[in-house]
Amino acid sequence: IQYKTLTWPLVSMLMIAEIVSNGMLSLPSSLAVVGLVPGLVLIVFLGVFALFTSWLLIQFKLRHPEVHNMGDAGYILAGPIGREVLAFGTIVFAVFATGGQILAGQIALGVLSSNKLCLMLYTGIFAIPTLLCALPRTLDQLSWLSVVSVACIFVAAVVGMIGAGLHPVDGWQDQFSVAVSTDFVTAFISITNPVFAYAGHFMFFILISEMRRPNDAMKAAYTLQISATTFYALFAAITYIYLGPDVSSPSFTSLPLKWSKAAYAIAIPNFLIAGSLYSHTAAKLVFIRFFRKSRHLHEHTVLGWGVWIFLIFLMNAAAFVLAIGVPIFNYLIGIAASLFASWYTYGIAGAFWLYDSWVYKGRFEAWKRRWAMCALSWLTLAAGAFICVAGMYVTVKQIVDAYDSGAVSEPFSCG
Repeated sequence: IQYKTLTWPLVSMLMIAEIVSNGMLSLPSSLAVVGLVPGLVLIVFLGVFALFTSWLLIQFKLRHPEVHNMGDAGYILAGPIGREVLAFGTIVFAVFATGGQILAGQIALGVLSSNKLCLMLYTGIFAIPTLLCALPRTLDQLSWLSVVSVACIFVAAVVGMIGAGLHPVDGWQDQFSVAVSTDFVTAFISITNPVFAYAGHFMFFILISEMRRPNDAMKAAYTLQISATTFYALFAAITYIYLGPDVSSPSFTSLPLKWSKAAYAIAIPNFLIAGSLYSHTAAKLVFIRFFRKSRHLHEHTVLGWGVWIFLIFLMNAAAFVLAIGVPIFNYLIGIAASLFASWYTYGIAGAFWLYDSWVYKGRFEAWKRRWAMCALSWLTLAAGAFICVAGMYVTVKQIVDAYDSGAVSEPFSCG
């Protein structure tokens, strides 16, 4: 089994497929909370910031080619404890993200069939192909599916924008405002949407590890961030301008029914492939941990394939059970994203630069010589900490409010 087969264009497709997905559909509602201009500034700023942290992650990977995943990076930074914490966080976030994509598929199937079946059945129907698509052992075998995934989400978004433009909400443009005044909790809830729409960096080490030429990884990162930032800004602005301040999250739900069905139908392959990539990532981290120095990693053995299939089943089953069995699962995704994605996408990249400069470039002298990068790295760490703490606070408050209002459904319910 050959792993190092990916070219940078295919890696860029894999990156876009797992990042530009259902998170994009929450962005118009963020603009509705803070206003058009602040929302667009935030989307563009976070995109540029994510590009900077991508560069930091890739530089760390190139200096430490033995790093396969965030757990390996954690071992370099903080020994066995760092490895276990970052590996555990990667698995948890990947499983929760898989569940989020399964729920997106559930919503899409429900809209397409006018909710004629129990929602739990839609979840199960969508979970099966998600599991099957995650089964290939190498990302190269998933890369061509990711091309289809990327095409589908972009076409679906264009269909959504056309539908919004042809059927705008009447009258609200008279009250249009470029900025909206709101309280901190409401504003930060809207801020978390674009923050987590860029949350895919936890996969970067695994993706780069399967590249023919890891030195080309930055080309894939540029392709990802430029494409995602540009499209996010266009989609959020156009959808918000036409659908108004009451636009739903996901925004396709606010479209007229035939346009909503068309957009969701086209987007389904993206939800499916993104979910498969997430569960594949969680399974591969554990699989590599088991078989890193054994023949089962590179050969078609009964034990190797048996363990791999079991891990894929386990990750997808966990995502499915969480998605249908935990009434507050959507909020738990927010907690997982706050705890882990805030660090993987933003904060921890600063620690990578600070560590390498300290160890390889001359300790304090290196930090003083490159004071600007040193300051940016510390600010990156601080940003990750702020997003983590504030994201946890507003998500927990949402959970409390949901229980107080009776909005929480029963476990394993059809509602």
